[in-house]
Amino acid sequence: MGGTNRDVLAWSLLIVLSLIWGTSFILIKKGLLVLTSGEVGALRIIAASVFLSPIALRNFKKISGKDYKILFLIGMVSIFIPSFLFAIAQTQLDSSLTGVFNALTPLWVLIVGVLFFKNRMKWGHILGVVMGLIGSILLILSGSDGSFDKINYYALYVIAATILYGINLNIVKNYMGHLKATVLTSVSVLLVGPFALVHLLFFTDFTSKINVVPDFWLATFYIVLLGVMSTAVALVIFNKLVQITTPIFTSSVTYLIPIVAIVWGVLDGEALFFMHYIGISIILGGIYLVNR
Repeated sequence: MGGTNRDVLAWSLLIVLSLIWGTSFILIKKGLLVLTSGEVGALRIIAASVFLSPIALRNFKKISGKDYKILFLIGMVSIFIPSFLFAIAQTQLDSSLTGVFNALTPLWVLIVGVLFFKNRMKWGHILGVVMGLIGSILLILSGSDGSFDKINYYALYVIAATILYGINLNIVKNYMGHLKATVLTSVSVLLVGPFALVHLLFFTDFTSKINVVPDFWLATFYIVLLGVMSTAVALVIFNKLVQITTPIFTSSVTYLIPIVAIVWGVLDGEALFFMHYIGISIILGGIYLVNR
């Protein structure tokens, strides 16, 4: 593939990915109106696992034992744990702000790369990381209503998820370049799917809500859609981007995700205040410096 065609493909995938992932936060919000955070996280993983299982099962024999270990790790840090972290966070955090905190991913890509993969960090990178952290602290301290008297600690769950994303990006780029994106994604999701199924069936009240709780099927639809699109399809696109570009370019999707998330949030009646915009601006400015 020529350089121009590769660039067009990369940017096209980046835009599609941002639209899919930017919508995921409002889907989580709608699911949480009926389901618990544990049910949302588990159902999301199960839906993605079932959707991708035909691809995974066809490729099982092509994967070495060493790759299985890494793929299981990828499944945990990029799919399993973050699915629960985001669901827990959005029980007390607006979907629009969750999308903004998700933008911290490039910072953690850089930090993890420097600490564990011998990547270099320049002064501009350091300044960008500091700005991102300052912006995050500002958003956490300003709470959901823009005041400084309601600290929202639930944002820390999203930040923890972005750290895991940073780890995942570096692992995929450094160790998984020999696997196709569809194989990498489908197998890693399938490996963690059984753990999500056990959690849903034995550690939640999901089955007892069927045909009993109002809007159960609508909420379930939202999370299944989330699992198929935002976890399964999006991760295939995401891993393909990592393989044909760089981790920093791929993680720059987080520039666009907050825009999509904020638009959905505003349409759903969420409000952003002055201090939120200041924090968002500082975070995006920091990410710009990191990507430079």
